[in-house]
Amino acid sequence: MEPVAISINDTAKVLGVCRSSVYGLIKSGGLDAIKIGRRTLLTTESIRRLAQTRSAV
Repeated sequence: MEPVAISINDTAKVLGVCRSSVYGLIKSGGLDAIKIGRRTLLTTESIRRLAQTRSAV
């Protein structure tokens, strides 16, 4: 079963960018973040969508 959401650090590793870039993508609306307690998680769906739109350009 694939995870529904992953951490900021894992997202940065998957995308090959730094944590600051991930936060910038969240702020600009490029990635969907959810808060669970003190943790910020990114939906794998939004990560996949971002990767698909970037590769199409």
